[in-house]
Amino acid sequence: MLNKAILMGRLTRDPELRHTQSNMAVASFTLAVNRDRKNANGEFQTDFIDCVAWGRQGEFVKQWFTKGMLAIVVGRIQSRQWEDKNGNKRTTIEINVDEISFGETKKSREANSGYDNNSSYDNGSQIRSEGNNNYSAPAFDLPIGDSDFAELGDDDGDVPF
Repeated sequence: MLNKAILMGRLTRDPELRHTQSNMAVASFTLAVNRDRKNANGEFQTDFIDCVAWGRQGEFVKQWFTKGMLAIVVGRIQSRQWEDKNGNKRTTIEINVDEISFGETKKSREANSGYDNNSSYDNGSQIRSEGNNNYSAPAFDLPIGDSDFAELGDDDGDVPF
C-alpha cells in the first residue's frame, strides 16, 4: 500500500520535544498549510496538520525550526486512538515525519516581513495575501563566482546521439 504525504507550510508554534520512557526523542509540531482555492467568501482556507518526528529527526526539528518558519515535510499519514481525561475515546490523524526540509533561506525569511519569529500567528491568520494565488519560490543564496559549472556555448542545435 502507498501512504506518502508531502506538505509545505508554516509552523504555528515552536516544536515541543519530549522523550518516551525508553528515552526516545519525539518532537511534535503543527503546520499551517493553505488550500489552493478561495472559499465562498473569497478567502483562502488553511488546514492545520499535526506532525510528529522521532529520534534524531525530532531533535533536529527542535533545534532548527521555530514558529513561523516555512517547512517541507515528507511522511506517512497515520491515526492513533487515545483516551482523554474524561475517559472518552479520541482519534488523532497526524503525519509521521520521514524527512523535513527548510522551505526558505534565513535571509528570505527575514526579508519576508510578516513571518519572522516575533510575529504573532493564530489559527485565524492567513499566510497568503488576498490577491496572490501563487506561492513565491524561495530565494536561494547561490554563489556567483568560483562555480564548478560553466555556461555552455557554441550550441549548434544538434543532438549528440
